[in-house]
Amino acid sequence: MSKYFWQTVGLGTLAGFRSMTAPMLLSGNLTKFHPHALAKSPLRWMQKPWVATGLKLMTAGEMVGDKLPAAPDRTAPPVLAGRALSGALVGATLYKVNHDSAIKGALLGSAVAVAATYASLYLRKKSAQESGLPIALVGGFEDALVLGAGLALSKGTALGLPAGRAL
Repeated sequence: MSKYFWQTVGLGTLAGFRSMTAPMLLSGNLTKFHPHALAKSPLRWMQKPWVATGLKLMTAGEMVGDKLPAAPDRTAPPVLAGRALSGALVGATLYKVNHDSAIKGALLGSAVAVAATYASLYLRKKSAQESGLPIALVGGFEDALVLGAGLALSKGTALGLPAGRAL
């Protein structure tokens, strides 16, 4: 399996936990690398600094909004669709950067995000039930886990850099 396959699986998983985190991390890295494969692609906007900044703000908003009592269930159709689209976006972008099929990447990222959405819901509810902690506090721990895993996945790596090819 290719490096970008595993990057897509990793970011797709993060998209299932928090929909904005995965695109935020990828966009932030793409602002540094500017791969040529995106130059004439519809996905080229992912490497714009203003997009990276906007995604950071959206990520923060999502993390705050997730703790509110009125926050919809992550498996509600519109929310699940958003997570699937987030996974599809990062997958398509990573595959396009690596001169592979954006559709293949989108399908992989989307499928992983949907699976991770259900897994994260189960883990969050089970953690709250077993620990006796309020679900919002468990959600805070989930945020820390997602950010930590995302930074570990992207920090010091070439996330978004073509694997074995010229920029």
